[in-house]
Amino acid sequence: MPEAPLIVDGNFDENNKKLLQFFEDITSNPNDVQKTVLHEILSRNSGVEYFQRHGLIINGNNDDYENFKKIMPIVTYEDLKPDINRIANGDRSSILCSLPISEFLTSSGTSGGERKLMPTIEEELGRRSLLYSLLMPVMNKFVPDLQKGKGMYFLFIKSESKTPGGLLARPVLTSYYKSSYFKKRPYDPYTNYTSPNETILCLDSYQSMYSQMLCGLCQNTQVLRVGAVFASGFIRAIRFLEKHWPILCRDIKTGTLNPQINDPMVRESVMKILKPDPYLADFIEMECSKESWKGIIPRLWPNTKYVDVIVTGTMSQYIPTLKYYGNDLPLVCTMYASSECYFGINLDPLCEPSEVAYTLIPTMGFFEFLPVARDDQGPENSNKYDRDDLVDLVDVKLGHEYELVVTTYAGLYRYRVGDILKVAGFKNKAPQFHFVCRKNVALSIDSDKTYEVELHDAVLKASTHLVPYGTSLTEYTSYADTSTNPGHYVLYWEINNDESDETLIPTSVFEDCCLTIEESLNSVYRQCRVSDKSIGPLEIKVVENGTFDKLMDYAISNGASINQYKAPRCVNYAPIIELLNSRVVSSYFSPKCPKWVPGHKQWSSS
Repeated sequence: MPEAPLIVDGNFDENNKKLLQFFEDITSNPNDVQKTVLHEILSRNSGVEYFQRHGLIINGNNDDYENFKKIMPIVTYEDLKPDINRIANGDRSSILCSLPISEFLTSSGTSGGERKLMPTIEEELGRRSLLYSLLMPVMNKFVPDLQKGKGMYFLFIKSESKTPGGLLARPVLTSYYKSSYFKKRPYDPYTNYTSPNETILCLDSYQSMYSQMLCGLCQNTQVLRVGAVFASGFIRAIRFLEKHWPILCRDIKTGTLNPQINDPMVRESVMKILKPDPYLADFIEMECSKESWKGIIPRLWPNTKYVDVIVTGTMSQYIPTLKYYGNDLPLVCTMYASSECYFGINLDPLCEPSEVAYTLIPTMGFFEFLPVARDDQGPENSNKYDRDDLVDLVDVKLGHEYELVVTTYAGLYRYRVGDILKVAGFKNKAPQFHFVCRKNVALSIDSDKTYEVELHDAVLKASTHLVPYGTSLTEYTSYADTSTNPGHYVLYWEINNDESDETLIPTSVFEDCCLTIEESLNSVYRQCRVSDKSIGPLEIKVVENGTFDKLMDYAISNGASINQYKAPRCVNYAPIIELLNSRVVSSYFSPKCPKWVPGHKQWSSS
């Protein structure tokens, strides 16, 4: 298997050549690379309890590949949860991995309302760093001379917990930003940010956002690219600027720092950048005072070449807003990753968001693909696939859709990630994939993922508040409204009132319904509401009786089958949202934030 190149500090062009050649090598013979990766994973973990339980014996020869394919089951998180709980509770035996589990990475997906815990090992940080190191050489082919400026990226850490057994549990990016790979990184033009490390590593979201924005404004002419991890995060930063630009301008004009920024390390790092600059302050004030904020990004950061954010999947809902603020600056999606594994990169970063395709890097893990029949393809195509239908990376077919199944160095074996991918093309012999969707996700505003079943259970629980008033919920649907700041969940309710008058029900009852739904949703949603403040209060809009009949009529008039029609539990098509909004008779918001504490319910915050 090709070895990752040795990177030499400061030798920008030579490093780029080495990294691009490495990528050429591993994509030219991905089948051999993948078999080598699986051999490494199996041989180093040959004695783990998980293999013994399933009767997999590792012999160190070619039979291992066939035996693995024949014996090992496809699994979900629920299948692994007992083993993960044992590790979290302090069992240090080789349950899933022969190397010590260094920490848990908390997924934005949830199980039983709590974040999933993905085991990881120390060396995985090196693999993630390798993927990051491939991004700049690719970008440089499309946008040259990026090494001559800086990136204004809004990067944040989140709270972390300790399991009863003493292992840290935290999001994958928090783990990476707190590691020496990030904090003590050698000079790399791609990670030459306007934000000092101290501002990124500040847990207080207001202080972190304020100081990062201030540093970005102070260095506005040096900024060549802007971004965040998700589109939602970058838009949140721009809306923060809309609200706080007068104080930011005052700090820039006087060279003094807002006293609300009281973290000593943050203050010290910012004061190295902040100098009195009345001219810059006046310029920012002039631009921010204008009635329209269209094109505010190139107006304030005039040398910006592109906006680097994830806009695939549910994040595509933010594309119009980004284009408004960016004056149609290119929207760049560079990489595809998750808590389970880092997967691949986009080799055509300036393509339209709808055309983004990721080339999976065959050294990151062992990848298999389960053919998918989407629900919208009709009952005749709803075959259930099992492990005998899994195909290897090199055997996927152009235009077909698959669910990604991954085997990692850290102890996940044939794990269903839950992402649906569509084969879009090939780089050499390695396939490229469009990200289609996350399985069963109904709503998402930020890092939250609310599944249809979870939403349904929460709605049923909330609707019990209506019973004492002789009222029941007839039908409902939902919508992730990102037009507000911050975005929020909207539920459209059609109710059946025996008294035929919805106004007889006190406002407080519907507010209780809103809060009950929020309290019933997963911990990621509640964290976004309480701590990150990236999601606003949930809203229930009561619609006229007969609204969902109108919705069905609309669907049938557009080709839906009356025999197969069922009310959608989530909508995002503008004409449908307009129809629903045109029939709203009243609306109610959650009166307060739901309860949330860091970590799983039974753990204490570190």
